[in-house]
Amino acid sequence: MSCRIGIFLFCAVCHLYMKVVLYMAITPNGFVAKENDDTSWVSEVEWNSFRGMINHAGNMIIGRRTYEIMREANQFAGLEKIKVMVITSKKLKDADRDIVFVKNPREALDVLEKQKFKEALVCGGGKLNGGFMKENLVDELYLDVEPTIFGNGIPLFGNADFEAKLELLGTKKLSKEEIQLHYHVIR
Repeated sequence: MSCRIGIFLFCAVCHLYMKVVLYMAITPNGFVAKENDDTSWVSEVEWNSFRGMINHAGNMIIGRRTYEIMREANQFAGLEKIKVMVITSKKLKDADRDIVFVKNPREALDVLEKQKFKEALVCGGGKLNGGFMKENLVDELYLDVEPTIFGNGIPLFGNADFEAKLELLGTKKLSKEEIQLHYHVIR
């Protein structure tokens, strides 16, 4: 009888587990934006791939600067059914839609897990990405490599101090010039 209870509890815990996926467009030299937050170099093909991932997950976790850039550029249009989590230490308001503001990565994941999401999608920026990696919270990475390089910009993981080993799960050609790398974070 105790074996059955143990198996039930194990399965219940497994069912609550949420996969954390980091998804970003990057340059071959590891930048997610130019120093002035410019991402105009990201192709329409990549934006469509990104929106597909957001719709699949049903949520997105972003940092304050990414939120402000997306809001200013009206990039939340078409994402009304998506749960948007913004990690920030500042008080922000959003009159346009239901945005959840939290203080740290774990709080964002707790909110999504309580709402029964199976997957959390981390979408940047660099400082936020680094925070999730430093706390060892990311299970998989999707990196869409764009055919553009520039010398200065915002690094994929900001200046976070961490190390992670990755296992390549697959590659996918998004277009003639773009490739997607899919990694599992080895724990």
